[in-house]
Amino acid sequence: MSKEEIEQNNPQTEGETLENETSNSEEANAEAVAVENEFELLEAELAALKDKYARVHADFDNIKKRLEREKYTAVEYSNEKFAKDMIPVLDSLDGAMKSATGDADKAELFDKLKEGIELTHKQFITALEKHGVTVVAHDEPFDPNIHNAVQAVDSDDVESGQIVQTFQTGYKYKDRPLREAMVVVAN
Repeated sequence: MSKEEIEQNNPQTEGETLENETSNSEEANAEAVAVENEFELLEAELAALKDKYARVHADFDNIKKRLEREKYTAVEYSNEKFAKDMIPVLDSLDGAMKSATGDADKAELFDKLKEGIELTHKQFITALEKHGVTVVAHDEPFDPNIHNAVQAVDSDDVESGQIVQTFQTGYKYKDRPLREAMVVVAN
């Protein structure tokens, strides 16, 4: 087919062909502009998200560092309340030592010192109990978790396995033994 035959079979004129090509070109340009605008929007959104991510990551790192500092401080000062509760006990002991230097009668001084020591001991035990430290019971059956049997004796007064005598008082912190009680157990 020759060019003339194609033009005869195709009723479009040269003007119409140029018009179609122009409109196709304009549509392509419009579409390219739309894609470019969408690309720019997506780039802006990506930049915003990267910025947001960087800020959140920085905030997370700051929080993590702050929590580490707070944890360190909490561990460092964890015994502060306990220490504050021991100060009155020290005050009582100081008072007892000061009163021992008085010019009072020796028998009266001894009685006052004994009473002061008993009160200080009670104050000390109360402060320890406030912080979860308790005395291991001596009137219970022998428990190898909290008692250390240093001797076994025959006894008609108590049953086998019972504690007969305590050599050294034991202490527990909550449920854990701090020091086992040294006891004599009946056979």
